[in-house]
This record gives sequence, C-alpha cells and structure tokens, in this order.
Amino acid sequence: MSKIFSKDEVASHKTKDDLWVIVDDDAYDLTKFQEEHPGGQKILQRVAGKDASKQFWKYHNESILKKYRAQLLVGSLDSKKKEAAPPTPPATPPPAEKKTEAKEKVKPQAESGAVAPVPGKDVEEVKESMDPYGAMIPYADPSWYQSYHSPYFNETHVALRAEVREWVDNEIEPYVTEWDEAKKVPDKIYKQMGERGYLAGLMGLHKYPTNYTDHRVKSVKPEDWDLFHEMLLTDEISRAGSGGLVWNLIGGFGIGCPPLVKFGKKPLVDRILPGILNGDKRICLAITEPDAGSDVANLTCEAKLTEDGKHYIVNGEKKWITNGVWCDYFTTAVRTGGEGMNGVSALLIEREHGGVSTRKMDCQGVWASGTTYVTFEDVKVPVENLLSKENQGFKVIMTNFNHERIGIIIQCIRFSRVCYEESVKYAHKRRTFGKKLIDHPVIRLKLAHMARQIEASYNWMENLIYQCNVMQETEAMLKLGGAIAGLKAQATVTFEFCAREASQIFGGLSYSRGGQGAKVERLYRDVRAYAIPGGSEEIMLDLSIRQALRVHKALGMKL
Repeated sequence: MSKIFSKDEVASHKTKDDLWVIVDDDAYDLTKFQEEHPGGQKILQRVAGKDASKQFWKYHNESILKKYRAQLLVGSLDSKKKEAAPPTPPATPPPAEKKTEAKEKVKPQAESGAVAPVPGKDVEEVKESMDPYGAMIPYADPSWYQSYHSPYFNETHVALRAEVREWVDNEIEPYVTEWDEAKKVPDKIYKQMGERGYLAGLMGLHKYPTNYTDHRVKSVKPEDWDLFHEMLLTDEISRAGSGGLVWNLIGGFGIGCPPLVKFGKKPLVDRILPGILNGDKRICLAITEPDAGSDVANLTCEAKLTEDGKHYIVNGEKKWITNGVWCDYFTTAVRTGGEGMNGVSALLIEREHGGVSTRKMDCQGVWASGTTYVTFEDVKVPVENLLSKENQGFKVIMTNFNHERIGIIIQCIRFSRVCYEESVKYAHKRRTFGKKLIDHPVIRLKLAHMARQIEASYNWMENLIYQCNVMQETEAMLKLGGAIAGLKAQATVTFEFCAREASQIFGGLSYSRGGQGAKVERLYRDVRAYAIPGGSEEIMLDLSIRQALRVHKALGMKL
C-alpha cells in the first residue's frame, strides 16, 4: 500500500543528500537519481522538497514517470484525490418482444447457411455494451471502449485489449523514445511477440495456426480468434506512438510470412514456420527495387534456373525492405520469365544460402524498423523454395496487398488518435493569454476536425474488417481490394492531418525530440512512411475507383 505524506513532510527532504520532489501529488525520492539526471543535479536541487510538477511537465512526458515510477516513488500526498471508479452505464435492454423478433430474424439465416452477424456469437451477446475502459477522453479510443454499443466485439476482445495494453504500458511505452534513438528494439521484445502467441495471430488467417507453434494468446482461445483480435493487437501496440516500433515487431513478418503460409510447399512451411512463429527467426517481404516501387510488374531482380533444374540463381537488388537487416528469410519477387506481370515469380530466399548482403538505410522516419538495402549475388535457391508456380508470383503479391494495407490503416488511425489524445491532454495543461489552450475556440476547432476524420476512417475500417472476417479470401480479394485501397489513402491523409494539427497545438515542443511533444514529433517524421509504402495515395485512390467499377460491372451495375 502506498504511503501517505503531508507537504510539510516532503518539504523536510530538501538537501542534496536527502532529496524528494512532488509531481502530480506523488512523492519521489531522487537522492540517488541525481547523478543519472540528464539535466544535471542542480536543477533537481533547486526544487528539493517542493512541488516540481510544472517544471517536470515542461521537459518530460508520461513515459518518463512510467519508466522510473517503480524505483523512485515513495508515496502520495494526503491531498491527492482518489481516482473515482468509472460509472457503470445504465442498462437499456430492448423490449422482450424485440429480442424475440431479432432472434427469429437470425434463425432462418443460420438454417440456410448464411453468416450470422458475428460468427459464433449470440445476437443478444453482441448488443451488450462493454464497461468503460481507458482515460475516457472522447474520441481518444474507439467508441466501444467508452460503453457505446458495437456488433463486432465481445468479452474475448475485451480480455485481449487488457492483456496487450498492460504489456505495452509496462514493457514497451516507457522505453520507446530510447529505442527509437538507438534505431533498434531489443530482440527480447520480438521474442515475447512469439512467446505470447501474437505472431501466430497476425497473418490475416481465419484460423489460428495451432499446428505450427505451442505458444498461445493467454486471453483468447485459438478457436475464438478472429480478424478483430488481430486488429486489436496491432491497434494496442500502436498506442506507443512509434511507427518504427510497430514495423520492427510486425512489419516484415506481417507481410513476409503470409505468402509463405498460403503458397509455400508443405515441407518448406513445416521446416521454417515454427521458428518464425516462436520469435527465433525473422522474415520480411522483398519486392521494392530502386526502379520498381508501386509498379511491381517492372521489377528486374532475376532468377535463372540451373541446367539441372534444381536451383534458381538470383541476382539483383531490393530497396526499402522493412526488417531486412535482421532477417533470416526473404519472401522475394523475382523475374523468371519475360516482361510484365506474367514473368514474375515469388521465391523464399534464405540468408544461409549465401550471396545475400544487407545494409541498414537512414530514412526520415520509422527509425527502429530496420529499413534495408538488400543485394543478391549469385544466390543459389532450391526450386522447392518457389511459392506458388513459376511466373505466377504476381498473384502471390496481389493477394498479400489487402492484408498489408489493412495493417497500415489500423496503425494510421491509432496514430491519429495518439496525436489527438496528446493534444487534448496538453490543451488542458498549457495556458496562453490568461487561459488554458482548450478554452480557445481555435484549438477546439482543430480537435473537432481531427476527431471527425478519425471516427469516419475508423468506422469504415471496422466495416471492412468485418467483411474480411465473413467473406472467403478470394471473394474478399476481388470485392474489397478497391475499398481497402481507398481507405488506405483516407487513413494516411487523416494521419498526416492529425500529426500537423497536433504539432501546431504543441508548438516548439513538437519540434524538439523527447519531452512532452515526443510522440507528436516522432509520428510527424513517420507520416511519409505510411503515405508511400503499400501503394502511394494517388495510386490507391485511382485503384479504389477502377476496382470498384470493375467489380460492380460484374455484379450488374446499371448506368
């Protein structure tokens, strides 16, 4: 139990040999911390025994408190307000006859083999609202976190949310800034992704792959896992406010592993996949080249079959490859035939084949992602490592794009929320011209524009993930490719808008690295890494209409 102190008691600890300070009504013993303090000892000694909240928040953000709280906190002031438990929303069940009617409407669907609103879930169950969760700042979390009703989520999603948030809050968020500066996330964090069963749940599969790993997600049974669990996992990790972190943990894996699982020959998958899902080995996707980005059909990395027909000899270069510098396996697009898309194949290249060299690239954002330049020089790859069939790799690549883009969408919308949430918190602290920022109409207008774009994008995303959840993969690829491309553009534009508006609200604090504006500054750097990869905004918008027209023409569009 936390000890309780009066201000006078804290004030008695005011020497360099016995130095306490107060931050937000909590007392911290900084006596031994003085030598570690990056600002020097004198600045701490000037506030010894005093309330240093104002000075602290001028230079730091809440991740610093999370990082040092356990070792430095000694107690709280007797004047500190106890946090009130969130109010339980009043129960508003529909009339009994309406419940009966709802059940009757669903029953014929089930009998005819049609899909129920959420697979395996009772109609009454999905109509229940969940208990309030999080800081309850409006629009800082999805509405179902704040006791609004949703047809998509149940108690398994609630349990996963709590599990992942606790892990991120304790093991990740306090250290994100130093990892970003080091341009590397510790290997143990990636290993935990495997041990917690998270990697196995991040491949866009309708069935959790229990036969390839013994690790399980603690809060969700494998048979209950769905694409909303995958969305939640990515979303909660993204709350840390670092594209580099998210790409380090799920970037290369999330786009490099699904083609192996879906198109690899069984012996290859059986040999390689367990080590990947356990977090012992790493895999990435190698498509983009110095002269072939969104124009995948024009790639030039070449794979020639040996005379005995047992190996491909691969020569070429790949650029901007996420995680490549750390990877053991490269899901690689190569040219095995003539020009255009019909001459492209997909190969699983292993680093141990030899002839694979990687060097880390310095880029504007996502510093911890390990963006890599890859060179293949006479790499000898067994034909058994061919994914799908020769010269049919373009289909492999196209099938993978929906999953990649949905991952980008999830991250962009949560990053937008982070920018918004940080802005709301700061606007309630910072005072200008005699009042808080939040009391200035122009600031509220900025927040309102951020919120409306976030909510519009998020609700479109929920609908598309639901469609992916209930459609067969081929149907989803054909019907949803255009909409997903459109939302990818929408989400990146929303992210860029929110990052800019948050930067305006924070002013100079979002221009310097670290401190209160650390998340905003970092995310502003990451914006271009989302607007360009996975298909640039311009190409996505054009594709969204072309694909939609093509699909609806087949469905009987009348003009």
